[in-house]
Amino acid sequence: MKNQRAKLGSGEKTGVSRREFVREAAALALTGSGLGHLAAALPGTVLVPRAQAGAPPISIAQAGTGGWLSKAPLPFARTEVSVAELNGKVYVLGGYAFGRVDQPFNQEYDPAGDRWRDLAPMPRGLNHVGVVGFNGKIYVFGGFIEQNRNAISDTFEYDVALDRWRTLTPLPAKRGAIAVVQLDGTLHLVGGRDETSVGTHNVYDPGTGSYSERAALPNGRDHIGLVVVDGRIHAIGGRFNTFDYNTNLHHVYDPATNTWQSRAPLPTARSGVAAALLGGRIFVFGGEGTGHVFSENEAYDPAVDRWTAMVPMRTPRHGTGAAVVGNVIYIPAGGLTNGGSQPSAANEAFVLS
Repeated sequence: MKNQRAKLGSGEKTGVSRREFVREAAALALTGSGLGHLAAALPGTVLVPRAQAGAPPISIAQAGTGGWLSKAPLPFARTEVSVAELNGKVYVLGGYAFGRVDQPFNQEYDPAGDRWRDLAPMPRGLNHVGVVGFNGKIYVFGGFIEQNRNAISDTFEYDVALDRWRTLTPLPAKRGAIAVVQLDGTLHLVGGRDETSVGTHNVYDPGTGSYSERAALPNGRDHIGLVVVDGRIHAIGGRFNTFDYNTNLHHVYDPATNTWQSRAPLPTARSGVAAALLGGRIFVFGGEGTGHVFSENEAYDPAVDRWTAMVPMRTPRHGTGAAVVGNVIYIPAGGLTNGGSQPSAANEAFVLS
């Protein structure tokens, strides 16, 4: 994608002090001559995390606890991958590697043994697929066949026990960079894009192989974080088309009423994040913005509707995902610079202390 191969400057930090973290999270703002035009075209969209008149207030508490552990790296560097957890294992699918953006790789990480193994590859090479693990299977929705563009509607199911793939009912429309979660036995597919970002919210029933439509995500966007907490779905951050238009938006979906409501915005506007639930809080890691890859690790407490700055990532990355096994969040692979020019084999784990 245009403007997505800019490298980090030589002075880029891999971590920040507590004071710097709080100050920068409160001061960061989006810029760009097209911002006003885009905001006018998208009424109600919050494209900056603060300073804009009428924007929701940001609450950042003092940096919390937590720490990082280095785990066995991936067999080779990858980025723009998708990550899922199933039965205590971590699965990393598709993405960019070896100079190609349409890799079909399917690799499994076993936290208990701290080791990787190769599994049956996806039926076709893709990047930015939507994935989720459920009931012994890994479900894969959509994705791109070119670099962050040219979306498809294919849907696949991977049977872990049989190490075998099969094709399922395709998506109602082509989309890549979809976020997916499991809720009450069905799979919710939120956001993503084909030519432009969308708020489309489909529900896939694995039992019938059918899709249904739910209330669309307000201010459609892609590359979001999606997490289930107490029966509700939180959609956090993301962007409108490119990371030049990152957002800090945070909405929660209530399936009982089929409605979305706003919640405290993400302190640092970013997209391409990894997000996970641990100890009743949502953690949002990394991501990318114009000329920058984020190390930020911010936690949301739904009980008090407040964000807290946590210990930053050891290796800032985007284009990855987060998987929880036990009391640990694993974040494998990802991009070290904007776009896909520098993939990583890093595999780091976040633990609370």
